Amino acid sequence: MYDTPNLLLITDIPGYAPQISRLMSMMNYARSTTLRSVEGLTTEQLDYTIDETSNSIGSLLLHFAAVEVAYQLETFEHRDLNEEEMKIWGAALKLGDQGRAEIKGNNLDYYLNILNEVRSKTYEVFKTKTDDWLYEEYPF
Repeated sequence: MYDTPNLLLITDIPGYAPQISRLMSMMNYARSTTLRSVEGLTTEQLDYTIDETSNSIGSLLLHFAAVEVAYQLETFEHRDLNEEEMKIWGAALKLGDQGRAEIKGNNLDYYLNILNEVRSKTYEVFKTKTDDWLYEEYPF
């Protein structure tokens, strides 16, 4: 995760445009609160579901990553996930029965690594954007 020494500040981040920095500050805080709440969970705890229709914590963590990937593709490349990407992210995007069947047996590091990989790509692209980019409108 991006180094967040001023986690509670919505402030400039070196190397990023001012408004993008503020967006990242909010993203960093939201990510931090999520990660603190799952810290130390076991695979069994990550796989637990309250009932046959609920999603596990692990599947929700992977869902966060999958949604970020979908937004990356939509906002950075102006496209939907392709068939190959849906094979990777489909269960995490849809959750439900497919998610319960496919997303289990992973330790916390598995989910954290994926979350970090996806977020790193977001930050790489953010470095190339100006604040004007945040205000561009196009059909979603």
